[in-house]
Amino acid sequence: MNFKKITILAVLMMITLGAAAQTKGNDKATKYLTTTEFKEKVYDYKSNPESFEYKGTLPAIVDFYATWCRPCQALSPVLEELAKEYEGKIIIYKVDIDKEPELSRIFGITSIPTLLFIQKDGEASLSVGAPGKEELKRIIEDMIRQ
Repeated sequence: MNFKKITILAVLMMITLGAAAQTKGNDKATKYLTTTEFKEKVYDYKSNPESFEYKGTLPAIVDFYATWCRPCQALSPVLEELAKEYEGKIIIYKVDIDKEPELSRIFGITSIPTLLFIQKDGEASLSVGAPGKEELKRIIEDMIRQ
């Protein structure tokens, strides 16, 4: 095989594996959101651009990530574990910035991973970087107590 054919095969395999991983992600405890789902479940910034109004009833974490981001890849299994551990107490959402660029613009995401922490009362804050599991557990426990 020549180099061009090998390259094409490699790209096709990566696309196939990426699609399989995204489909597999639907079975996880973390919830993958499109822009439309974000507006329905988290915040409809089109209807209310002036102030953040959380639509959920449980505290939430929104992980803005990309599949090619190494720190995002390291954070993902930690968030999955915590989503299972705190099921029914907190919701952990994931937004792929490459697939949902409008959300990245709305929140000014310039570095990933970026986590959006949303209290039950709707108070929200952004945090850039990948905190450790123990720090995330502390944050979640604080969010649940409020």
